[in-house]
Amino acid sequence: MTTDPTTVDYPPGPSGLPIVGAVPASILGGLEFRERVAREYGDIVHWSGLGDHYYMVSDPEAIAHVLVHNNDNYVKGELFQRSLRPLTGNGILNSEEDEWRRNRHLIQPAFHPDRIDVYAELMCEEAERTIGAWTDGETRSIHDDMMELTLRIVSRALFGVNIDPYVDDIESAVNDFLPATSSLSHLLLPEGIPLPARRRMARARATLADVVDDIVRRKRADPGDADVISMLLAARDENENPLSDEQIRDEAITLLTAGHETTAVALTYTTYLLAQHPEIERRLVDELDRDRPTVDDVSNGSFVDRVVKESMRLYPPVPGVVREAKTPDRIGGYRIPAGATVFLSQWVTHRDGRWYDDPLAFRPDRWSDEVADELPQLAYFPFAAGPRRCVGDRFAMVEAKLLLATIYREYHLELASNRALDIVPTITSRPKEDVLMRVHERRAN
Repeated sequence: MTTDPTTVDYPPGPSGLPIVGAVPASILGGLEFRERVAREYGDIVHWSGLGDHYYMVSDPEAIAHVLVHNNDNYVKGELFQRSLRPLTGNGILNSEEDEWRRNRHLIQPAFHPDRIDVYAELMCEEAERTIGAWTDGETRSIHDDMMELTLRIVSRALFGVNIDPYVDDIESAVNDFLPATSSLSHLLLPEGIPLPARRRMARARATLADVVDDIVRRKRADPGDADVISMLLAARDENENPLSDEQIRDEAITLLTAGHETTAVALTYTTYLLAQHPEIERRLVDELDRDRPTVDDVSNGSFVDRVVKESMRLYPPVPGVVREAKTPDRIGGYRIPAGATVFLSQWVTHRDGRWYDDPLAFRPDRWSDEVADELPQLAYFPFAAGPRRCVGDRFAMVEAKLLLATIYREYHLELASNRALDIVPTITSRPKEDVLMRVHERRAN
């Protein structure tokens, strides 16, 4: 870490404007703000405004302190809740302590390794269905395609339903909701004020609630034995009471949205990087078999595994983790008061030249066992870490690798525009504009 363990109360950081401090700059400045303050002030940065304290932490040791070693002292907090609770309610992403443990216990079986092996075939089936609709030489919005593809997969795998009748409504709701979460007025003004961003968020929640309620009605009439909705309907609390309709709705909306958005983003950026590095694409294709890929084909250490890991290093689907201190703490010798918001920045840490040689280069081979073993703990944390590590991390990685292998054994994707990639950091790191690709069918030898 660049800071000495001293008795200094607050680390350095931007001062900003009277009263509001650097809070507006931190919201409006996006990823550039995070990069700039880390470069100017170091591993632990502090700013304040409107009576609150904010920290950005990008040192792996300090990140491990928050997420792993002292995780009991850090909750999701008010800022996270204000951003996501309007959509996902009290689902697994937002709940805390006993409620979170209950939710995790209910959801965990759906992500058991044995279940993911079962999901693998349907992942490939859906990928084949997607590229089966492509026409050689046409230009497509690859992000739109990946969003629809991963949405169909999560609905079949976790819900046991065909999502096709709901695709447009779900994508419209997610597209409306995510930009609203980063609205300056929404994040700064009291929650009771009916802002345009909040009305969009409420409409998105209502749309997804209607979709989920229809799915739940179908599962009540014809329950399965392994899908998440059926498991939630069969669950009982310590007093043998069933979960409320609202609890089931919150969990289902959480899984439906979070379960496809981040993987779609990861695939979009991976195809973007491969289009710029034809030598890496050639290596990837050379590794692929002409048969449908299996979990073993994309196991840890395979080249497709390295490609996805490196893509998620350069373009983490979730660009930062936010926590709030329950009680006072010290990180790197600096005071963290109770109630302070702490940002842990994958975007900054993953691109730090102290941990990665030539950090802005796309180099999948940096994930050889020897190099990866030398990394500090949590120099790489695309799925967060500790008890609140993403419950679907293995599902997402297997899915991304299988879809990539299925697509690239059949198609070469060429960037249709030289426009620079512009990223909008909300809950996820979405591309601001369509990522347009010309798709070229590979000819059998």
